Amino acid sequence: MTTNRSILKISDKIEKVSDNFSIQMYDNGFMFEISGRTASEDWATAKLIVHDVNGLVSLIKEATEMPRDN
Repeated sequence: MTTNRSILKISDKIEKVSDNFSIQMYDNGFMFEISGRTASEDWATAKLIVHDVNGLVSLIKEATEMPRDN
């Protein structure tokens, strides 16, 4: 499925997050990956690329404030 809409936040893709996430460091930024559930309760994974630590911190903060998928 292809879309023209950019995913800028975790909540653009999933509604509830799992209790863990991973971060990959690259030469030109970071990839933040977290799984969870969509609004229709389907499993999904959000993989977001950010170019600096401030963007990474924003994603971590968003993840900790979102509802958990228990």
